[in-house]
Amino acid sequence: MNFRDMVFIAVAENLSFTKAADELFISQPAVTKHIRELERELNETLFERKGNKIYLTRQGKITYRHLKQIHQQYAEMEFELSLQHGHVKGALSIGASSTISQYVIPSAIASFHHRYPGIKVSLFNGNSFEMEQLLIENKIDLALVENASSKAGVRFQKFMDDEIIIVTGSQSAFARRNALSAEEIQQIPIVLREQGSGTLEVIYNELKKQGIDLEKLNIHMHLGSTEAIKNFLPKFDGIALLSEKAIEKELQLNILKKLSIANMRIYRQFRFARLQGHEYKIPETLINFLLDYNF
Repeated sequence: MNFRDMVFIAVAENLSFTKAADELFISQPAVTKHIRELERELNETLFERKGNKIYLTRQGKITYRHLKQIHQQYAEMEFELSLQHGHVKGALSIGASSTISQYVIPSAIASFHHRYPGIKVSLFNGNSFEMEQLLIENKIDLALVENASSKAGVRFQKFMDDEIIIVTGSQSAFARRNALSAEEIQQIPIVLREQGSGTLEVIYNELKKQGIDLEKLNIHMHLGSTEAIKNFLPKFDGIALLSEKAIEKELQLNILKKLSIANMRIYRQFRFARLQGHEYKIPETLINFLLDYNF
């Protein structure tokens, strides 16, 4: 691929000439020049401006889809050629849900980089819905998500198991308890993750199965990250439901306390998500590494 095509991809993914310039370490006028040259060559308008924002035109979306595929295929070619010389190199963009990116894979990614220093890894994070959208928009090569969704055109593969547990601050009124009843869950103030969170989706689905009326939950607030909830809980006289992997340190330090509910355990799967028909070898290298990694 030529550099002009890379400039177009950067602008299309950032929807900003300024951000694309910063990403590519060139000036904004240079970005504008490359885009105008590409539009002249294709005889198409690729971007339109509305107010202070730019958007891809229909022709721009078609151009982005094809150039992105060419870019991925070119990266695969370089990767396979590097294998012939015994030194692996390439680029990999992955998106991971908040829980996975913060608490599960950082050490594994460090080990992956140590083993494959020639593969440049870019990691994006957000909730599972956001990461799936990035995948569908072809902005990342691989997503690691924690919800149970099934979307057309996306192939899911189990990564590892996780348990969501009920916790409270060690100084709260409920810290003297070891267990709660299903009825109490509907009465005690509770703080949960935001809409779109894979954790929230799993919680809601499991509570429904247990016959707990979601409309009757005493939801105090929704917070946008597990870290926010962890920092909120010590001064909150209530409970939260969080990934056990995300609060191992807080449980050990007795900052938070784990509670149980009779006959109810909330399990979920962390999963890889890839676009159907995309069998690129670089994402597969990371997938195999993580499946063999001793978490």
